[in-house]
Amino acid sequence: MCHIPLLFFENDLLELFQPFGVITKLVMLRAKNQALLQMQDVPSAINALQYFENVQPSIRGRNVYVQFSSHQELTTVEQGTQGRADEPNRILLVTIHHMLYSITVEVLHQVFSPYGFVEKIVTFQKSAGFQALIQFQAQQNAVSARTALQGRNIYDGCCQLDIQYSNLDELQVNYNNERSRDYTNPSLPSEQKGRPAQPGYSDAAGMYSGTVGYPQADHAATIAAAFGGGLPPGVTGTNDRCTLLVSNLNPDEIIEDKLFNIFSIYGNIMRIKLLRNKPDHALVEMSDGLQAELAVNFLKGAMLFGKRLEVNFSKHPHITSGPDTHDYSNSNLNRFNRNAAKNYRYCCSPTKMIHLSSLPQDVLEEDILTHLQEHGPIVNYKLFEMNGKMQALVLFENEEQATEALVSKHATSLGGSTIRISFSQLQSI
Repeated sequence: MCHIPLLFFENDLLELFQPFGVITKLVMLRAKNQALLQMQDVPSAINALQYFENVQPSIRGRNVYVQFSSHQELTTVEQGTQGRADEPNRILLVTIHHMLYSITVEVLHQVFSPYGFVEKIVTFQKSAGFQALIQFQAQQNAVSARTALQGRNIYDGCCQLDIQYSNLDELQVNYNNERSRDYTNPSLPSEQKGRPAQPGYSDAAGMYSGTVGYPQADHAATIAAAFGGGLPPGVTGTNDRCTLLVSNLNPDEIIEDKLFNIFSIYGNIMRIKLLRNKPDHALVEMSDGLQAELAVNFLKGAMLFGKRLEVNFSKHPHITSGPDTHDYSNSNLNRFNRNAAKNYRYCCSPTKMIHLSSLPQDVLEEDILTHLQEHGPIVNYKLFEMNGKMQALVLFENEEQATEALVSKHATSLGGSTIRISFSQLQSI
């Protein structure tokens, strides 16, 4: 095991390091303004250290300095010391790893309520993955739940629980729906009525006039809920430019539909135009400014067909109709026509693993492998059924291979079904 001395606040530290692997222990050394953080395995710690050698980490505007500790393993400390695990709280922070099945408020309530009265649950998506805050009526209930459930799976072989104590004093729940629930106040509305639900997003509703298919406030609330009340790092939420200039494309490989397949992960596509006088350039118009900003944030620098993409905002507010313009505004392949909140949760940079859905019920593993293997060596795969529908995870050797598979095979036919492909944020199958 390896340790990393750090500074500042526990939740911030967890969010900073959880993308690199499971964190097993965290001890705050407040007198020294440091912390010891233990990861599940050595490769995870090495990956974190190597990443932060090139990227200066910061928390709340202050730089964090990372190095290996001389300690080989953190021992469990007695109650009263400053270790996170020894500061019990009635609110638990739950991270779910290897999440192959959908987890709702109802599922979490069923898992945690045997240990005491659960007052409130809030779920959200962060860089660490799917997380939830669960508030018990009494602190001892939370302690019992954490002791019994830490490291266990909700379903056989997947949905592993990583449970820490939160430093929050009280959860604020505004709505009773599949993402949040206040069991002490059943009269709460199920959705927003007139103003954004999440703090820090109060100005968002005014930005989405003209958004196709969404009332302004509902659209803002959907995005806020999907990102857990905040936006991904690097996304401001203030951009109002919808058209993107995409350059350094491979003109031998790129067509409009392939660009649609990857940019539609981040929002609905209105129009796409390949620039004939610049064969490695294209214009992509998205339905609103935030979706365009998500695409810039997550796709800038991504590798596709041997080229590193440049994605920037265009000076043109819209793409004019013409013989060279492909119009997708009424396409039923746009991903955000339905289940917008679910699709925003899939927004991320390209990963090595793709998630396939809308598969035929009789699909075989070899059908999937045959369909995808031309894009690169497949390291691992899993075919499974969820809610009566067949789905699959496929892991490639690198992000570029997975990206090419998504770009080339999303919305293609397999066994008579039009399949859907997204990036998966799971680390392994």
